[in-house]
Amino acid sequence: MSVLMEFAMFPTDKGESVSAYVSRIIQMIRDSGYPYQLTAMGTIIETDNIEKALEVVQKAYHILEPHSNRVYSTIKFDIRKNATNRLEGKIQSIQNKIGNVNH
Repeated sequence: MSVLMEFAMFPTDKGESVSAYVSRIIQMIRDSGYPYQLTAMGTIIETDNIEKALEVVQKAYHILEPHSNRVYSTIKFDIRKNATNRLEGKIQSIQNKIGNVNH
């Protein structure tokens, strides 16, 4: 099984720039060992079940919770049985059709 999860999470009460807080979440994701891709609007990770993906969300919240009275998050899932390595595979599928893309 492949669970692709795209999410963003940040405190809403820390002003215009929240990179100091978001970077702590990215560090946790990097340390988790899951494949991930950082984008300007969120982070995509791939796990082999939904429980592991939700665990990442919970850990991200616990990173922010002591520092903020309000946390905002968006989360999207693409869950597919009998599949793996979709984080790279989906991009490769497009590149096979049109050539290199910016990712």
